[in-house]
Amino acid sequence: MSKVAFIGLGVMGFPMAGHLARAGHAVTVYNRTAARAAAWLDAHAGQQAESPRVAARGAEFVFTCVGNDDDLREVLFDDQAGAAQDAAAGTVFVDHSTTSATVAREAAAALAGRGLHFVDAPVSGGQAGAEQGILTVMCGGEAAVFARAGAVIEAYARACTLLGPVGSGQLAKMVNQICVAGVVQGLAEGLDFGQRAGLDMVRVLDVIAQGAAQSWQMENRGTTMCEGRYDFGFAVDWMRKDLGIVLDEGARNGATLEVTRLIDRFYAEVQALGGGRWDTSSLIERLRRERG
Repeated sequence: MSKVAFIGLGVMGFPMAGHLARAGHAVTVYNRTAARAAAWLDAHAGQQAESPRVAARGAEFVFTCVGNDDDLREVLFDDQAGAAQDAAAGTVFVDHSTTSATVAREAAAALAGRGLHFVDAPVSGGQAGAEQGILTVMCGGEAAVFARAGAVIEAYARACTLLGPVGSGQLAKMVNQICVAGVVQGLAEGLDFGQRAGLDMVRVLDVIAQGAAQSWQMENRGTTMCEGRYDFGFAVDWMRKDLGIVLDEGARNGATLEVTRLIDRFYAEVQALGGGRWDTSSLIERLRRERG
């Protein structure tokens, strides 16, 4: 068992840190909103730190799960409170945030200069996957460092794969988000079409989920989309952040992302409807409102 720090206790980080504690690791948590860390301690064995710097002292592994590039830079490298300030040589930093590949490489280089290691390790599986401990983790880093980290990550993952050097995990997560956006939009259009045609869409979903149209989104979001329920899951605001990262990377590498760009615009329309915190399956709502 290892001594670990977990920084960022949002809807994903809270249960992930909990799985580490249940697996027997000695967990110290930090969250910007201290009450969230206190709530975690009510549910799990561990300690609460007053800053990322304090949380990381003496840790063998430091996990981060924060909002964006700037958040990651702050929790790692802030002059007063950054987790890297007092970390012991050889400490492995594992970032589960969804960020740009650029900041992952920047963080790895800066940490290496301090004798520290870094793995970028964004996740897929959503809040339910985090709570059940069955996340898919996409990693970038050195093989030996990944091997050390993977033995700890398995507490909340059903798949944890090294895909290449630092940055590869974030690039793979971008591929994931491109694919998810396309599937959700296709599902939204299909369901809206069927409802306009007067079909019993619950029965239709039962049938087509047995064939080539089947997907995680259909299985887990099809019925709730039909019912117009979106008060759960991965928020539109977060997806737009992720798609912004995708589009920026695409501009750098020359990828054609016509459908992704269009769906990003559709999500902006959902935000304008007040749905920034709705689940990403709410793409159907803009079609439903066109129907009136």
